[in-house]
Amino acid sequence: MFDTVLIANRGEIAIRVMRACRELGMRAVAVYSEADRDAPHVAYADAAYLLGPAPSSESYLNIPRLIEVAREAGAGAIHPGYGFLAENPDFARAVAEAGMVFVGPPPEAMERMGGKTAARSEATAAGVPVVPGTLEPLDDLAEISRLADGFGYPIAIKAVGGGGGRGLRVVRAASEISDAFASARREAETSFKNSALYVEKYLPSPRHIEIQILADTHGNVVHLGERDCSIQRRHQKLIEESPSPALTPELRLEMGQAAVRLAKAVNYFSAGTLEFLFQDGEYYFLEMNTRIQVEHTVTEMVYGVDLVKAQLRIARGEPLWMRQEDLTPRGHAIECRINAEDPLHNFRPALGTVTTYHEPSGLGVRVDSGVRSNYTIPEYYDSLLAKLVVWAETRPEAISRGLRALAEYELGGVATTIPFHRAALGHPVFASGTDISVNFIAQHPELVETARTLSASLEPVEAEATAEPRTFTVEVNHRRFGVKVFGVGALAAAPAPGAAPTRAGKPVGKAKKATGGPKVDGVISPIQGRVAAVRAEPGQQVEAGQVLFIIEAMKMENEITAPHAGTIAEVRVQVGATIETSGVLATYGAHA
Repeated sequence: MFDTVLIANRGEIAIRVMRACRELGMRAVAVYSEADRDAPHVAYADAAYLLGPAPSSESYLNIPRLIEVAREAGAGAIHPGYGFLAENPDFARAVAEAGMVFVGPPPEAMERMGGKTAARSEATAAGVPVVPGTLEPLDDLAEISRLADGFGYPIAIKAVGGGGGRGLRVVRAASEISDAFASARREAETSFKNSALYVEKYLPSPRHIEIQILADTHGNVVHLGERDCSIQRRHQKLIEESPSPALTPELRLEMGQAAVRLAKAVNYFSAGTLEFLFQDGEYYFLEMNTRIQVEHTVTEMVYGVDLVKAQLRIARGEPLWMRQEDLTPRGHAIECRINAEDPLHNFRPALGTVTTYHEPSGLGVRVDSGVRSNYTIPEYYDSLLAKLVVWAETRPEAISRGLRALAEYELGGVATTIPFHRAALGHPVFASGTDISVNFIAQHPELVETARTLSASLEPVEAEATAEPRTFTVEVNHRRFGVKVFGVGALAAAPAPGAAPTRAGKPVGKAKKATGGPKVDGVISPIQGRVAAVRAEPGQQVEAGQVLFIIEAMKMENEITAPHAGTIAEVRVQVGATIETSGVLATYGAHA
């Protein structure tokens, strides 16, 4: 039994886990990187500890430091959330070896189901249909070409340790294999520390359906229906709903039973999700996420089960308190991921400082958020800021409620996906629910123009001076404490936690933009990030739209193309360099 839980994560999922801990009477301990000193999850926790001076993108992956902090905080368990170390069997073993409980599945089950090729083998053995493809990693381009000829194009090159669409590239012709393989390998290594790739047939227009399961340590397994996660960009989910408008009761039962059968076959326990592709009435196992999912919220709303509390109770050894026949869905739920991305420019990452922030509310409206006003978004992490979840008795009512809540959601200072969500939920094809696939966005380019008309520019709102006491946060020996200041000192013009530095009362962002001077004829970066690849060199003749650089930002690779045809005069960056927004990557001109 444990009463203190360290949450080895950040953002909205860290707060979500902390809330579950508090409802169970447990103490919640946060960890944070240098970039997250003023993040909301740090302030919400019962105690918070700095992970150390490691680079901010790596801090949450420091297993020895996480174990050290957990011991110092008196934690009896560690909850990994999702991402980072959530599906790392070495982390689960390290937690157990330190005498603590890992809130998740056993490492053996992770190894059997966490790698996609291994999971495909397990599914085949359990009689669960899979998409045609390889059961082992590949690194031979000629072999990939041979397989593609056999499967027929398009094919998908995918990361063995992948998830969230990262490390996945679709190849539609043999000439694309080399670049797609290199790009997928880079992203897989960056995101999962595992560069292994495999190949499978790419279904042209499927739905993405997943089944939620819960399993205890006593051999009991149940499924909690399905989620339809077909609205995606770059193979990453944007809108999820439950139940799926595409499944019949018979298919729902069959897929649920297949998920339970596979979970039992690998001795799984805790929460888990089995993902399937669904096309022409047939379903194919895709992968298993051996953790809590971002979109677990829609299942909670429809089934009335707190999945995170269930994880914690299972980790304490409790047998499942529910039977399959007791789990009946009620109503309909939809989740919109509120990401710091610009939907008007191909969902590219959008950094900056949140100015105004006001969440919608009312019957059937839930917001799981990791941001607040005056919060500066770090460049090192995923772009997810918050999740808006709505529930209603019927799908049409849920859509209407979602549109109302999105219209009320105020998030200023940063481009977000809110205008896209309003356009998508208001689209007649989405409303019909019958002709939706993972290609929904590509098939409906009018969504961008609709989102453009719905977008509104919000000016930063500056806080006024107040005579009320001010609360400051101090850090002593890597642990945070709150201090309240009364009197004259409370009126000091200190910035709000997380606010960008100011100059003459105006916010100053981190990204440096070109100002003054002659306009540079060159390739300009529209985003801040790290240079992952350089495909330009001095003297090179390039065509308009040719990919010259790849910039990694918020764990996404972004292709930067030539704005027009010409000759590259100078390349100003190298792989690994950091580039600011509006930074010059290369210039045009006659090559000397």
